[in-house]
Amino acid sequence: MNLIEEKYSKYELVREMLETAEIAGKFDPDVSARFVDPIKSKKGLFITGEGSSRLFPAKRSIYSSLKKDFMMPVLTEGCTQAMEYNLNDFAVFAASNSGRTKEVIRLVDSLKKKNHKPVFALTANKDTKLEEFADDTHVLSCGTEKAVAATKSVIEQGLFYDSLMRNLRGEKMEGLDKLERQMKEVLATPVDPEITELFKNSGIIYFAGRDNGVAAEIALKTNEITRKRSAFYEGTFALHGIEEIMNKGEVLIWIDPFDVDQDKFQEYIVEGVGVHVIAISSHKTLFPTITIPDGGDFAEYLQITAGWNLLVEAGIALGIDLDHPKRARKVGNEYAGQ
Repeated sequence: MNLIEEKYSKYELVREMLETAEIAGKFDPDVSARFVDPIKSKKGLFITGEGSSRLFPAKRSIYSSLKKDFMMPVLTEGCTQAMEYNLNDFAVFAASNSGRTKEVIRLVDSLKKKNHKPVFALTANKDTKLEEFADDTHVLSCGTEKAVAATKSVIEQGLFYDSLMRNLRGEKMEGLDKLERQMKEVLATPVDPEITELFKNSGIIYFAGRDNGVAAEIALKTNEITRKRSAFYEGTFALHGIEEIMNKGEVLIWIDPFDVDQDKFQEYIVEGVGVHVIAISSHKTLFPTITIPDGGDFAEYLQITAGWNLLVEAGIALGIDLDHPKRARKVGNEYAGQ
């Protein structure tokens, strides 16, 4: 995608996606430092939100934490289910870009009435109801998004929690300038027209990959941007009975395929069913691959932006208005209280 061709530049969604790289490059890791001591006073960290405000930011935080020496439990769940949990030992971080998401405010209000502390908030807007209820709030620098599908805010939320986890560990967050360059490269890389055509002609898009929020987030964006049905099967779950309902000609996007079991995907999914498996990876795979740079500790950000690039191409090929879904709303379930 680019801002030179009118087929891209006319969409707010594309402009916001392309702004994301600079937001990443300018991100200040110190913005989360003030939350460290209050979080350390508890036994664990609970990260919540709805939709894009939770899928990638929270799950990537858990994934990155579990890859390191144990520090404290880091958990996530949707806000309504979280109201059934005993969170007494947890610092709570609740994200809502609008600051008006009903489920988020309901949970924070419930915790406030129990005198639970600390309850922190992450938003992209100032002076919101969520900020009023929370003990402290960080407001993102990305500004309000005009497209319905959240993009730049998702990445900045991810970076905020990324910096928070590193600050909790006393680690530095370095290499954001390189991440900016790599994101720009990924977003500008042409997508093979044959891959776009396969995506366009598939009635459903399956996603496979680690449960780190990347594939789940791109699956959600598939609904919002291309109006295609999607399903995310974590790990190698696609090999455990799902092939029974797959059909020839459908597409499965595998994010950063495991080195193991690629042969089984080839045997059972590609050859056995006739599904087209397409990989997004920095490494060679058995499948047609959208190749991205090796992002190291920031690999997941590049995987998401590669997914965006594919979705934009598919959406344009399908003749869809990328900015204005017919049913989806910017604030999915808006708080209407006083």
